[in-house]
Amino acid sequence: MKVLFIGDIYGKAGRETLSKYLPYLKQTYGPNIVIVNGENSANNGRGIKEDYYKELMKLGVSAITMGNHVWGQRTLANFIDEANIARPANYLKAPGKRFLTINYNEKKLLVINLLGRTFMDANLENPFVVAKNILTTEKYDYAFIDFHAEATSEKIALGHYLDGLATAIVGTHTHVQTADERVLPKGTLYITDVGMTGPLNGIIGVDKEIVINRFLNGFTKPNKVEDGDKQLNAVLMDFDLKKITRIHLECQ
Repeated sequence: MKVLFIGDIYGKAGRETLSKYLPYLKQTYGPNIVIVNGENSANNGRGIKEDYYKELMKLGVSAITMGNHVWGQRTLANFIDEANIARPANYLKAPGKRFLTINYNEKKLLVINLLGRTFMDANLENPFVVAKNILTTEKYDYAFIDFHAEATSEKIALGHYLDGLATAIVGTHTHVQTADERVLPKGTLYITDVGMTGPLNGIIGVDKEIVINRFLNGFTKPNKVEDGDKQLNAVLMDFDLKKITRIHLECQ
C-alpha cells in the first residue's frame, strides 16, 4: 500500500497549490490513498469550513487530519461526525472521530491524529497512552499517525515508543520540513515534520512583516496569509517496501 501524506494546507494558497500539484503527484507516485492535514485550510489559516472540506474531497483526498486549530471554525461541529476527518484522538469527549478506518484492497488502514502537549496544551490526554490504547485494541493491517506537535523531542519519543506498532508516524505543526525521514529499528516509517503546503516566503504561512514586527516590538496584529510564491511538502510512504520519501515542490 502506498500512502501520500501532504503537510498542513495553509489558507487559500495551500488549497490552490494542492489543486495544482495533486494530479502530478498521483501520476508520478501512484498512491493508493491520499491524506492531508487540513487544520489550517480556512482562508485565515485557522480550522476548516465545510466548503473547503468538500473542495479537498473533490480533489481526491481520502482523509483529513487536524491539529491545535481543529475548532478554529466552530461550524466544523455541524459536519465533523459524518466527515472523513480524524480530529485529535486525545480530545476524548469532543465531537468527531478519534480515528478513521480506510479499507483498500481488503486491507484496513487506521488513520490517527494526535496533539502534542509540550509547549502546547497540557490539559490534553497523554498522546502516548491514547495512541497505544488504540493500537492495542483495534484490528488493522496498517496504522498511520499524524502527530501534530511543537517539540521535536516529543515527536521522536512517540516514534520510538510506538515503533513496531504503528506502520508510519509523521509530524506536523511546525510547518518546516525536516530531513530525518527514516525507518525506525522495529520497522515504523518516521519523519519529524512533513512541512506545510501554501506560502513559500511567509513565516510558517503568515505575512512575514506581521511576524517580524511581533519579534521586534511585541505588537500583535491579526494573521494574514502571505502572498507570492508557494510550496508543497509531502511524504510518500510505501508500507510494504518500508520506504518513506520526502517531496518538496515550489511554484509561483
